Formats: sequence, structure tokens, C-alpha cells
Amino acid sequence: MRRVNFFPRRRSDCLLAMACVASALLFSESLIAQQNDSPFQSLKVLPEVFRSAERTVRPTLVTIESFGGISAVAGKIGGIRSRGEGNTTGVMISPDGYVVTSTFNFITRPPVITVIPSDGKRRIAKLLGQDKIRKLCLLKIEDVQNMPVPEWVDAEKIVVGQWSLSLGVGYGDLSPAMSIGIISAKNRVGGRAIQTDANVSPANYGGPLIDLKGRVMGICVPLSPGSQAVGAGVEWYDSGIGFAIPLSGAGELIERLKNGETIEPAFLGVRSMLDPDGTGVRIEEALPNGAAKKAGVLVGDVIVEFDGRSVSNPIELGTMINRHESGDTVTLTIDREDADEPLQIVVQLGSVPPPKGKSSPLEPPPIR
Repeated sequence: MRRVNFFPRRRSDCLLAMACVASALLFSESLIAQQNDSPFQSLKVLPEVFRSAERTVRPTLVTIESFGGISAVAGKIGGIRSRGEGNTTGVMISPDGYVVTSTFNFITRPPVITVIPSDGKRRIAKLLGQDKIRKLCLLKIEDVQNMPVPEWVDAEKIVVGQWSLSLGVGYGDLSPAMSIGIISAKNRVGGRAIQTDANVSPANYGGPLIDLKGRVMGICVPLSPGSQAVGAGVEWYDSGIGFAIPLSGAGELIERLKNGETIEPAFLGVRSMLDPDGTGVRIEEALPNGAAKKAGVLVGDVIVEFDGRSVSNPIELGTMINRHESGDTVTLTIDREDADEPLQIVVQLGSVPPPKGKSSPLEPPPIR
């Protein structure tokens, strides 16, 4: 095949090529100058729109400091800091001092937590409830009133493709760190999260994801569709795959957290594989103290339905489990080799067991 050289060899040809490029650039600039109402004019004002949105929500952001606690997991995450260490971000959600942030910020279980709201006064805060599924938790500052709170966007009105800005104040700058992107998808990770390509990382976990009006669409958290482990999702930081949890309409969840409740991910307690017959997922292992084993599920059983929905592969089964929380009751439809009819087995889902040995909290549990 003949090799084509795209670069001129002679000096005269190079000069001619450069002249053509220069003429094209001048022509393009001339066209832009003539189109006062063109999209180029809109691009010029976008930075001020972003800054205006940030200024709107800034008074509702708080800096969270933690002191002491168990030793953080050795090592750094991408050179940022050890897990759960350092100042982090939260959002004031009520005038009387309730603050929502990410559970990632408290992996080390610090005994002392302080919060610096927009008035600059450092105050002691108490950690109340935790939602380990959505990776959210609630703090309470005592003896405060009339604290500024943000406006929330109705989750149903969030549109894929709209602008999104992630903010974080944990590093002591005068203004929040800002990353800009779009809403990439909705109803991700068990149907609970919105996805954005704005950078989401330890720099803004617990901080808000906002729209161009400065309204909060969700709280930035580390999530992973394939794991409920305590630190799962952080390995994706600043990758263009970030998640935020909408809180509009989440009054019941907030009340549970105010009451100090810990919401645990659901755990069935089985290892499964695709059934060779293609009719469901075959149980390869069932933990002795797992929810499935306690309910009567046996090795070799084939799960064909999970709470009335057909199951075609282990990943789909995991997704269905992730839509529930520990304590929920579900019905499994089971094909058993020596049974004439499919069995209906009621299972009360358990909690994800702690990792054994020195395994990293980023590792997914081997059994769902």
C-alpha cells in the first residue's frame, strides 16, 4: 500500500499551508464577530453563570472537621489523602442545625466532630444516623437558629444532559472547589442516584451537586453499582463517573437518620452463577448464617424470580438485592431438582458481613 505523507516537504509548500491556515482562522473570527446573538456569545457568559450559582448555594455549605478515631486504612487514594481523613464538606438542610454529608467522611469513626458554617464560628456537632446504602449521614449542631438552607430540585424534574456543578469546601479555600459537567443518567445504583461527569471525589464527598440556579440536585457520594463495601466507588474519583443522591421528597429518610438509625445494605448470603439451562441463577454456595440459608435455600437451587421479577444472571440478581435494605422481606421463586413445582421461599434479607482479615474496604464482598 502506498504511504501518504500529509506534511509538505518543500519550504514553499509549508509557507503556503501556513497561509491557508491563517486565512481560515481570520475568516472564522470574522464570522463569530458578525454573529452577536450566536452561541459563542452565550459561551462568554457561562463562567459568570457558574459563579452566580456557586454564590447562591455557598452560605448553606459547611466545613466539617474530625479528630481522632480508629487508624485510617494505610495508603492514599490517588494521592489525595487517607480515607476519611481531613476536612470535608456538608450541606445545611434545616435552620436549626441539621447537616447532611457523606458516610465516607467518618470511616475512621472520629469521637470529636466540629462544623464551621458560613458565619465562620466553629461548633461541636453530633453524628446521628447513617445510611450505608446511599452513603449519607446526618449531623446536628446544637444551639443554632436561622441557619441558611438551600433550595432543592425536584428529582423528577432533573433532566439528562442539563448542566451540573459539584462543589466542595473541605480544603480551606475562600471559595468552594468547583467542577462542571452534565447529568449523564438518572436512577443509577439501585435506582437511588443520579450520575454526572462533573468530577466527584474526596474533595467534594458530602458536598452538593447543583444546577445553574444554585439549587441542590443531590449530595455527592462514592457509589459502586457492583459493591456495597464501605469505600466502594471511591476508586472512580474524578473519572467522569460520579454519583449524587437526590433528597427532594426524602423526608422519611431524614427522620430515620434524626432518630439515630443505621440503614444497612441488604445481603442474601449466596454465591451464584448463570444456570446452564439459562433459566435463572444457580446457587453455588450459601453462607451457613446467611439469610438465604436460614430461609431454606439450598446449594443447587435455581433462583428464577426475585420478589416477582425474573432473574436471568448473577449481575441482575445483585442489582435487585441492592434495591433493598437489611431487614426487608422478599419472596424467591426457586426451581429445585427434586421438586415438581417451583418453590416460593420468603427471605428476610440480612446485613453485609464485615470484611475478614486485612482485606481492603474497597473490595466487593465475595457473596451477595
